[in-house]
Amino acid sequence: MTSGQKILGGILLGVAAGVAIALFANTEKGKQIISDVSDAAGDAGDNIKNKYAEYEGEVKDFISKGKAFLKDMEGKVKDFAG
Repeated sequence: MTSGQKILGGILLGVAAGVAIALFANTEKGKQIISDVSDAAGDAGDNIKNKYAEYEGEVKDFISKGKAFLKDMEGKVKDFAG
């Protein structure tokens, strides 16, 4: 089998898979699966946004505490050196 024949075979296989998917997607079962996947993706996106919001507050708090600690240490070093 030559390189050109392999490419043509790959293209034909891709077209056949695309047609099969399109036909399946137009059935009731296919539409239900697409709807379920879409709902699951939306739920996953919402969960990610919620977790991000939850951790965002914790990270900001951690950074704030770190800055306060560094400022305190800076004052102590100045007092020690001065």
